[in-house]
Amino acid sequence: MNRREFISLLGGAAAAWPRAARAQQQAMPTIGFLHSATSDTVVHFVTAFRHGLRETGFIEGQNLAVEYRFAEGHYDRLPTLAADLVRRQVAVIVASGGDPPALAVKAATATMPIVFTCSTDPVKLGLVTSLNRPGGNATGVSGLTSMMLAKRLELIRELVSSDATIAALVNPSSSSAEAQSEDLLAAAQAYKQRLIVLTASTVGDIDAAFATIIQQHAVALIVDTDAFFLARRDHFSALEAQFKIPAIYAQREFVVAGSLMSYGVSLSNINRQLGVYAGRILKGEKPSDLPVEQPTKFEFVINLKTAKTLGLTVPATLLTFADEVIE
Repeated sequence: MNRREFISLLGGAAAAWPRAARAQQQAMPTIGFLHSATSDTVVHFVTAFRHGLRETGFIEGQNLAVEYRFAEGHYDRLPTLAADLVRRQVAVIVASGGDPPALAVKAATATMPIVFTCSTDPVKLGLVTSLNRPGGNATGVSGLTSMMLAKRLELIRELVSSDATIAALVNPSSSSAEAQSEDLLAAAQAYKQRLIVLTASTVGDIDAAFATIIQQHAVALIVDTDAFFLARRDHFSALEAQFKIPAIYAQREFVVAGSLMSYGVSLSNINRQLGVYAGRILKGEKPSDLPVEQPTKFEFVINLKTAKTLGLTVPATLLTFADEVIE
């Protein structure tokens, strides 16, 4: 090979390198991640999701790309965000943050693989045909919310008089609000507990709800699972302290922010499971063959510093039951 032929061959190879790099980049699968909350409030959930992907061999930025979309607590934005991910032809759409994202994605596509979380029964929601054999294009993790609501009522009743009134707060903008209200009232009826259900979809509504709690002489509060509420956890903590109202939530994050108690599934673990399912689908498994998982890890968290601020003595039975006590 003479010098001119070598230079020509080298030039041709150099020109091919960018094309090869582009081809490799194009071959990298992209998944969509849709959440109903703000990005800054769910950083640890996204981290858990990435851990799940890693368990199946996918590492964001190396052999996988992720398109993130956050509704920032505005459920009316979800259909547009879901449609955008469908338009981008991502390989899988992960819908996290309750029922609204799952329903928005399911409405946006009947063919693209979906991995969801939901608060209520996914069969009743129309997301799957059954838990064991989902059918269609969707599978995910169900949160057993109705059972959780009854347990939260049981736990908060340990702190107050049995003949007192307890309030519950739901977000009427959420597609699961009606079902959650019915579950709460059913649980209260089983305990013969006086319960008032209040609604809030703005910060002003939350303030008004606490004012109503005082007016109605309610002595405790149960706050429903909701991305909008989660993003305002500092506000809830401040209102608890201001009005001396003990409250129980679904997520540990409220208690870390200064609220009294939480009981619910581990959302970090659920988001990890979403990552595992997304990875398995990328490897060729079908959503229709992957059973909807039920949570296996639950967390009961108490903030003793807050209890002291509220003038409460937490019974030893609750302390013994707690998975985590913040002092």
